[in-house]
Amino acid sequence: MLFRAPAPFLEGGSGAEIGGRVDQVGAGTVRPTARETTGCLQVKGTIVRGMIFDIMKFAIHDGEGIRTTVFFKGCPLECWWCHNPESRSSQPQRIYRAGRCIHCGACIEACPEDALARENGRIVADLSRCDLRGRCAHACPTEATAIVGKEMTVAEVMEAIRRDRIFYDQSGGGVTFSGGEPGMQLDFLCALLDACAAEGIHTAVDTCGHLPWEAMEQVVRRTNLLLFDLKVMDAELHARFAGVGNEQILRNLELLAQMRAVEGMPYDILIRVPVVPGVNDDDANFERLATFLSRLPGERLPVDLLPYQKFGRSKYEALGMPHRLAGTEPPPDEQMQRFAAILRSHCLPVTVRGVHDES
Repeated sequence: MLFRAPAPFLEGGSGAEIGGRVDQVGAGTVRPTARETTGCLQVKGTIVRGMIFDIMKFAIHDGEGIRTTVFFKGCPLECWWCHNPESRSSQPQRIYRAGRCIHCGACIEACPEDALARENGRIVADLSRCDLRGRCAHACPTEATAIVGKEMTVAEVMEAIRRDRIFYDQSGGGVTFSGGEPGMQLDFLCALLDACAAEGIHTAVDTCGHLPWEAMEQVVRRTNLLLFDLKVMDAELHARFAGVGNEQILRNLELLAQMRAVEGMPYDILIRVPVVPGVNDDDANFERLATFLSRLPGERLPVDLLPYQKFGRSKYEALGMPHRLAGTEPPPDEQMQRFAAILRSHCLPVTVRGVHDES
């Protein structure tokens, strides 16, 4: 039996095919449309394919134990503090790391489209000519030029996951699907979750929560752990700093908690909250967060507070994208502890910087 949300919340449908767009790197990021927020990237016969931009081994912050984290390309949000800006577009992108470039010209010679040229000591690309096939990246001896994003099959991703099976078994780990937003490639994600379940591999899905309820439900019925991100409680501020409002996100979490309490679903939910100076680092935001979470049905959900970090700044430069928080520093420890105290006052279990607090 499906757990149904109110009819207005299900508007928009699902199963849209993603494809047909190429980002003009350096001219801004094209955010996925509503039709692109569900469904798989590509279906060819019975082979489901998806767009992956990284597979990270020995991850220890994306769930219990030692994990493999698979990063999906494409996200419906545009968070100012995102440390994976290459995850926003659902399509492959060319990156250029000027600091690695030795100006040998190998990339220019390798490009059959004449899309590359030297200009002011840099290699510049005419993206209207670039076919993103990566000949320049293969020719570059220092990896200054690279193509981010690779189409993969379920079998190819599972082969990478299985290589670390011994570490999952020994540490109580597994695989985490992150991004971007994995739920944007719904068929691909569900196929991977089913494949992992068939082999007894623990799974976690890191989600921004901005998905149609029908898509969210399909995911949560297949995974062991849901890492659910909450950014800002105020809808207007959320729209300003993340590109969309938070109404759908909060409603999804309410429905997830209700389904878990009513149906006794075995999945776990961990709330993850980035603490970003100038965005959500005020007591009022955390009071609203604590009140909202404490009113959800069922057991209190654990919260992981994640201090803003300066990771990823070089990625913005390599992509030719502006970094809106370039001068922002991480929040002080005493502020993190104050926010944790607010949440604990509502009987919510809190983790700060990945260290569990037993109090």
